[in-house]
Amino acid sequence: MQIRKLNGDDIAAYHPLRLQALREHPEAFSSDYEDELRRDPVEAAQRLQPSPDRFLLGAWVDGALVGTLGLNRSPGRKVRHRAGLGAMYVAPAFRRQGVGQALIAAVIRHARALPDLEELVLAVTVGNEPARRFYLAAGFVPSYVEPRYIKHDGCYYDIEWMSLRLMT
Repeated sequence: MQIRKLNGDDIAAYHPLRLQALREHPEAFSSDYEDELRRDPVEAAQRLQPSPDRFLLGAWVDGALVGTLGLNRSPGRKVRHRAGLGAMYVAPAFRRQGVGQALIAAVIRHARALPDLEELVLAVTVGNEPARRFYLAAGFVPSYVEPRYIKHDGCYYDIEWMSLRLMT
């Protein structure tokens, strides 16, 4: 398995995996399948270009992209001590094989190398116990539940915010 930052050249591998994630788990992502389906390919490729404060890691197995996890840090001086994680997805055939653990370990390692970054935050859909256990095992702690954060097909989903302190 190889873990690396994705870039615009990876759009052909990334886009189908992203659509799969949004189609299979609409309750787990704030992005919408239909919106992503209509996204301009040039714009989508530009969004994959990494920067020190924003990147998407990809897990590759035998040349195929099988998982992703992104980090996004605000440019604002007052909130640069925190970064958000998102777009976590591992293709079903590769779950329980260490792909998720490799992605989370890599993003934490990258985050620790960023100057003045103190904390990572993420959201998990309430009721997604496997994902919640995964994040707890990675060291994240629950912060609070935000009710009705996602609305899909008339159903509301609460999310639980979790955080990981990088500095003590």
